[in-house]
Amino acid sequence: MNKIEVIHTPALLPLYDLKGKVVVVIDILRATSTMCVAFNTGVNKILPVATPDECLMFKEFDFIIAAERNAVKVPGFDMGNSPFEYENPFLAGKNIAFTTTNGTKAIKMAKQMGPEKILIGSFLNISALCRKIKESNKDLVLLCSGWKDKYNLEDTLFAGAVIAHLGNDEFEMKDDAALSAYFLFEQHQDNLEALVRKSSHAERFTLLHLQTDDVKFCLQADICAVVPEMEGEFLVNHTPMASHN
Repeated sequence: MNKIEVIHTPALLPLYDLKGKVVVVIDILRATSTMCVAFNTGVNKILPVATPDECLMFKEFDFIIAAERNAVKVPGFDMGNSPFEYENPFLAGKNIAFTTTNGTKAIKMAKQMGPEKILIGSFLNISALCRKIKESNKDLVLLCSGWKDKYNLEDTLFAGAVIAHLGNDEFEMKDDAALSAYFLFEQHQDNLEALVRKSSHAERFTLLHLQTDDVKFCLQADICAVVPEMEGEFLVNHTPMASHN
């Protein structure tokens, strides 16, 4: 039986071995949710990069450049990190260089540790994601991006949702971090939005007076039948067409 581990923040990555495992990177508010929307819109590929300065260089290579820091779009970039921005049909077929405070950092850190594959997870694609995890038939690591290396609530809730979705026939929880994520989701699955609105990141959005309700949007289940996956340096969508049925 395959094992599930949950890593609550990238700062804990050095304590784990990712080799030969499937890693799901989670940044519910908002990077991994936004990536799912982008691929659902028809984006060709996404290049996660470490810094806005590095991201800026790809403007010359016909990339759309997107950068967010501290929940705000970085001035001078084409796009930020709200999923609503990525519903634009103009993005179909385009390549995006993307840097965010937490999500792209987690992806790059995980990649350095040699996992079997890296998938992108959100509530928006949870069913397609779990199908892909089961097809992989490998030990699973659910990596929460957190907030600047600290624990956050919504990523852990989603890790618990994945565990609940997978069931216990093929996977077993290997550590207390997985158990705690699972029990957190089980306890609050009927009032997820109310709980997440109390989180530090949701409070951050409120203070910024965002024009869009990104929290509500990112907690929708299964509106994107895509599973972004790392292929070399890029995220691409390898979702089988059957997943769209």
